[in-house]
Amino acid sequence: MSGTLYLCATPIGNLKDITLRVLETLEAVDLIAAEDTRNSKKLLNHYEIHTPLTAYHEHNKQTKAKKLIALLKEGKDIALVTDAGTPAISDPGQDLVALCMEEGVAVTSLPGPTACITALTLSGFHARRFVFEGFLPGKEDKKERAKALGRLENETRTIILYAAPHDLERDLTDLYETLGARRIALCRELTKKFEEVVITTLSESRPHPRGEYVLVIEGKDEKDLVAAQQAQWEEISIPDHVAQYEAQGLDRKEAMKKAALDRGITKRDVYRALLENRSDV
Repeated sequence: MSGTLYLCATPIGNLKDITLRVLETLEAVDLIAAEDTRNSKKLLNHYEIHTPLTAYHEHNKQTKAKKLIALLKEGKDIALVTDAGTPAISDPGQDLVALCMEEGVAVTSLPGPTACITALTLSGFHARRFVFEGFLPGKEDKKERAKALGRLENETRTIILYAAPHDLERDLTDLYETLGARRIALCRELTKKFEEVVITTLSESRPHPRGEYVLVIEGKDEKDLVAAQQAQWEEISIPDHVAQYEAQGLDRKEAMKKAALDRGITKRDVYRALLENRSDV
């Protein structure tokens, strides 16, 4: 029988934020695959765990994943840990999990800390609906970065992003230019001694560029979004609006219904506008 890959969540700051189950698993497995073995060794030494370590990170994931799969198929149990938090969230762990699924290797996740959820709960923003975007694409990939920012422009759910210190200023500038003066929670040093959460706006944010940040941004007000969408349609006449839908193959009744919905008016208003333009009746 093949072994099991254990996804072990580790502390994002405070070393006490680790479950008994994770500690027991880290001690019991045959091998621990870590994103940064030096960083993970500090945690293991703190809890006097002496399980062998191997590196699994973004730069060796393709070759190392094959070796780990081979060990798992031999019956070895392996724990996967990231630098901090839950594996497979914005790190190469997701690739190893996907490969395990393809190869029929058992995977289980041991829940625990994750920075995005910790920041969300501290922000006080709506948490019923949110979207996690990880890190924005870097400046070297302008097209993908523009796409990512474009997806967020009309996002009505609370937005959660990670930001590295050297990218923070540029990220906040681009977010302000795209989203406007939305409220934002700047979360830094989470669970550590100097934990800091600053509630401000994208136009007024002046963070200290030290440490990893989690940015929690309020979603766009749905009323504002609807108003903006309706305003776009005011650039063309109601008869032309209806004609666009008819050109797509809709009959007159359905075209009038959709035009009314787009503009936030009644079908009677649409019909009245068509009557005023006799040539369209």
